[in-house]
Amino acid sequence: MEDIEDLVAVGGAPPGFRLPLTAVGVNLKKKKKQSSKLNGSVDSTKLSPSSNNIPGTQTIYVKTFGCSHNQSDSEYMAGQLSAFGYSLTDTPEEADLWLINTCTVKSPSQSAMETLITKGKAAKRPLVVAGCVPQGSRDLKELEGVSIVGVQQIDRVVEVVEETLKGHEVRLLNRKTLPALDLPKVRKNKFIEILPINVGCLGACTYCKTKHARGHLGSYMIDSLVGRVKTVIADGVKEIWLSSEDTGAYGRDIGVNLPMLLKAIVAVLPTDGSTMLRVGMTNPPYILEHLKEIAEVLSHPCVYSFLHVPVQSGSDAILTAMNREYTVGEFRTVVDTLTELVPGMQIATDIICGFPGETDEDFSKTISLIKEYKFAQVHISQFYPRPGTPAARMKKVPSNVVKNRSRELTSIFEAFTPYSGMEGKVERIWITEVATDGIHLVGHTKGYIQVLVVAPDSMLGSSAIVRITSVGRWSVFGEVIETLTQSDAQSSPIKKPSLKGETSPFDSPCGSNSCSREADSCACEGESCGQKVPEEESIASRKDVLLEERSSRYLISWVLKKRRSQVKDRVENGIGLGNVVKQDSRWKGKEWGSVDRALLGGILLSFLTVVAVLVHLGITASARA
Repeated sequence: MEDIEDLVAVGGAPPGFRLPLTAVGVNLKKKKKQSSKLNGSVDSTKLSPSSNNIPGTQTIYVKTFGCSHNQSDSEYMAGQLSAFGYSLTDTPEEADLWLINTCTVKSPSQSAMETLITKGKAAKRPLVVAGCVPQGSRDLKELEGVSIVGVQQIDRVVEVVEETLKGHEVRLLNRKTLPALDLPKVRKNKFIEILPINVGCLGACTYCKTKHARGHLGSYMIDSLVGRVKTVIADGVKEIWLSSEDTGAYGRDIGVNLPMLLKAIVAVLPTDGSTMLRVGMTNPPYILEHLKEIAEVLSHPCVYSFLHVPVQSGSDAILTAMNREYTVGEFRTVVDTLTELVPGMQIATDIICGFPGETDEDFSKTISLIKEYKFAQVHISQFYPRPGTPAARMKKVPSNVVKNRSRELTSIFEAFTPYSGMEGKVERIWITEVATDGIHLVGHTKGYIQVLVVAPDSMLGSSAIVRITSVGRWSVFGEVIETLTQSDAQSSPIKKPSLKGETSPFDSPCGSNSCSREADSCACEGESCGQKVPEEESIASRKDVLLEERSSRYLISWVLKKRRSQVKDRVENGIGLGNVVKQDSRWKGKEWGSVDRALLGGILLSFLTVVAVLVHLGITASARA
């Protein structure tokens, strides 16, 4: 099928309004052979005029693969579909249509996409495929019989879905303008806004397939991005992630640069530190000339002191073969400068093991580099040849050697203890999500170190002062000392707890200078170099306490003892009783758990029953006398 060009006149419809279907440019199925082929991939009963084919009444399943930029695209597509009345579901069996947003970085992610498409066809579900795979490899056999929406056509997903539900195969791939930033959006996490600042990149890495899909650099204007930031802050967003294939290259196509954008965004962030900014993946070549300016922004109290800078190899020879456009020495300059100028700076990086031509000596240089810096976050990936890239034609390193190198480097990396010495420290954290264990909430320090705390869900989207109680390999554990409200943060830089023998590291409205979710995935570099929420580790560290609490939950004495203990602990730590109600939301009667209320109600009922019995016995005894 030929690609469908954008037939809409300049300006088109305003964001959030559907264009006339005559402007979609749909290629209708006219040949019987094509129609029979279509009927093999969709449920014809759902597409017949007599069935429920009213646009906007169906249920859509959205599945996303790959980087944070892809996640943002999915959120935009979901927002538009929801705005037009479509229901969204996480259960594919419940959906009338599947929307699959794909990633072409590595073979496993594309294989997972192909498997899902096969399942969708077997289940006779209409399919719409978006993302980098169809944009960069539009002739894949797996894409036959499905509709396609390109990476710059996400603002027309409603049209594609409507036509696909009618039984038409639609392909929208070619466009020269960027989608608007003010489209409706359904965030996966309502507290986190993933903001794409540009698409494509300036690099030409020999192994990268994403450049084929996302294309050359295209940047959004600073005013548009600042306007979006203001909007999402008003919506209650607490973290803004700047995302792209390479944030460092931002603006070079429109005469501006990354520091200019960062300073403009920082200027509109709330001064109370309630909303934090996280800068996304940045390749070394494009920030070398701006290191001091970037360090200044990363030191700002409302910006996480964290940056994802991929190195990929510790060997200059391999970097040259990759066409990475920098040397190991230049990467060191980036890391050393930011570490020196930014207090508590945390840097994540990526490594590709077994790139074509990598010798034992090359690999040993990579090991030395990782051992020297002991990065807390390293995403280690085996080389995957991507079709159509120069590296795919290079002589490969034997697969068993690649696997062994990957295991060796992983073993070295996992032996690091990056958070040792944090026990007892007091940090400000920003809490935005629930851990995978379902027990802890996830917060991050100024350096984006992941902190797991046991706290009520009502603390999501808030900032708190915590004391670090223990450390693990991937994260640290903390206990909440105080929850900060906006009025708290505005009235004073940080409410310093009265802790004997400790000094607070806070000297700004946004907290400590001391990393999770995931570091920004680099579409060109791998999937994600972020930390995991270690389910086994977090459960093990709290298992005994949680079991004890759950087994004692139904004992009245435990309830009273726990309340007295909480008051005692806070008084001993120098925190007045008057602050306890403020710090612990469980002291608010309206937020007590149902079990607590039932137990206290039972106590009151038992007391009244005893009183009634005693009164009755007294009256009876008097009558007999």
